[in-house]
Amino acid sequence: MARVRAEAASFPWSGKLRGKVALVTGSSRGVGRGIARVLGEAGATVYVTGRTIRGHKSRQGLPGTIHDTAEEVSARGGIGVPVRCDHTRDADIRRLMNRIRRERGHLDILVNNAFGGADGRHDILSYDEFPFWKHDFDEWWHRMFTAYLRSTLATTFCALPLMLRRRDGLIVNTLWWNRGKYLWEMFFDLSSNGVGRMVYGLDLELRTRGITAVGVSPGWTLTEAMAHYSSRKKRKLASPEYAGRAVTHLAMDPDRHRLSGRVFEIAELARQYGFRDVDGRLIDYHAEVARKPPEGAPPD
Repeated sequence: MARVRAEAASFPWSGKLRGKVALVTGSSRGVGRGIARVLGEAGATVYVTGRTIRGHKSRQGLPGTIHDTAEEVSARGGIGVPVRCDHTRDADIRRLMNRIRRERGHLDILVNNAFGGADGRHDILSYDEFPFWKHDFDEWWHRMFTAYLRSTLATTFCALPLMLRRRDGLIVNTLWWNRGKYLWEMFFDLSSNGVGRMVYGLDLELRTRGITAVGVSPGWTLTEAMAHYSSRKKRKLASPEYAGRAVTHLAMDPDRHRLSGRVFEIAELARQYGFRDVDGRLIDYHAEVARKPPEGAPPD
């Protein structure tokens, strides 16, 4: 743990967010975990939410819990606070916000990353192997619209009173974005575009209240769900902390409001802010990956 703290101290963002309160939803693992870690390196207090707690397995059988992530946040110099929260349940969200209000009194950074899409049975990017009309409609409606789009809006709705108190703050929605091109699966395309469109609406609603709303598209990322990939494929993927560095730089930027209402690929933010992934690479998915969809993908 001491070694981790020493490494974190060398980062240019170390301590820059001390005193800031962040909420990262869906951060038991994956991109959310990476974002929480880097916010911790910057000294933030991070509320880590998700459904997986110690002693229980995720629905997909993947490793990672909210307690693991919270401990990593604390080890890197922040304060990690694990809170079990099912963001499809409004009562859970309200309890979470009440706890943040009691313990901290406000919220500075909201990262909406909870996603109900992956179930370990069907690849979302299934193309012709499993087209959308073969899915169970009610199940996929729940996973993409209730557990993703609605949970993002409901969490934002409940969090805003805590953010409006200071007339300052940052809302980040993570999503897949392909510059207006089809996202390969009907339910996924509609829900992800809805999460992106929400950013535009939030900017219009909040631009006079000091809150910045931005969409961030991580692209192909080496999450726990990618463990089955070959070593060659894994080398092409970004770490989850690539997205974390993007969010942290946005949170530190006093002039971030100029970016409000827009969706960004991480490479664009990396160029603006001068950061790279943990291995030193500038990974531009639209240039390197998105133009070369996986085998079996239909043409644009």
